[in-house]
Amino acid sequence: MPKSRNTFSSWPRRLAQRAVHAGWAWAQRTGSVTAEHPGRLRFGAMGTGTRLAFPLGTVFGEPWIHLGAHCIIGEQVTLTAGLMPGLELGPDPILRLGDGVVLGRGSHVIADTTVTIGSDCYFGPYVYITSTNHSYDDPHEPIGKQWPRMDPVEIGPGCWIGTGAVILPGARIGRNVVVAAGAVVRGTVPDHAVVAGAPARVVRRWTPDEGWQPPLRTPAPVPIPKGVTPEQLRALSALDEEAVARLAEPAGEGPHRPAGEGPHRPAGEGANRLVELEPES
Repeated sequence: MPKSRNTFSSWPRRLAQRAVHAGWAWAQRTGSVTAEHPGRLRFGAMGTGTRLAFPLGTVFGEPWIHLGAHCIIGEQVTLTAGLMPGLELGPDPILRLGDGVVLGRGSHVIADTTVTIGSDCYFGPYVYITSTNHSYDDPHEPIGKQWPRMDPVEIGPGCWIGTGAVILPGARIGRNVVVAAGAVVRGTVPDHAVVAGAPARVVRRWTPDEGWQPPLRTPAPVPIPKGVTPEQLRALSALDEEAVARLAEPAGEGPHRPAGEGPHRPAGEGANRLVELEPES
């Protein structure tokens, strides 16, 4: 059987590949949008540290889009204010994002009327949020030609919206709500709830009197001790299983391995590193 012929020999192909990757990385850095380097976009407001990743999705109506500080807008995210570009929408913002909002790759936020997203909300990829829905009242007219219905959308602070979720017009989502992947949300969702399904319904909720109902099936994560720095956390993650096992052995016993076999750290090195992780008083 004849061997397939490669157009490039090994080293020219590697060189071309590196050049393509380097060029794309440069394009991503240069094409991203920030308050200091907005390019052609002129948002009504854009906070410090906010960045729109390149390549951009569809963006129009920027004067009526207000972005808070330290937001991360992923690649191919659509942000629109108004039914179409070039409209005059009045003095008030139409689409407003709070501080620290993260919109995952390929998400769409369609704000034909007011859409408000609270601070510290995180959205997975391909989430769809819209304040407009098609109407179908006239059975003789194509649905796409009938005037749409609009209803404001509000998402409270601290929410997590899973991959592929759809937020429909009129949705009012409370504080610290989890929307499961693929859920379709309409209507009002109370604070501290978990919703899932299409249409979405509350499957778990926290209240001050009863806590989480139904009860959580997994233990709550242990919080990071106050005062621990990112550098200390990285040092802790560098400890391999062998070092952890050695630290767990009774005092005076070494690892069950003849001296000189296999990689190992000097005795006490792991312990010293753990001591370094103790927060300063």
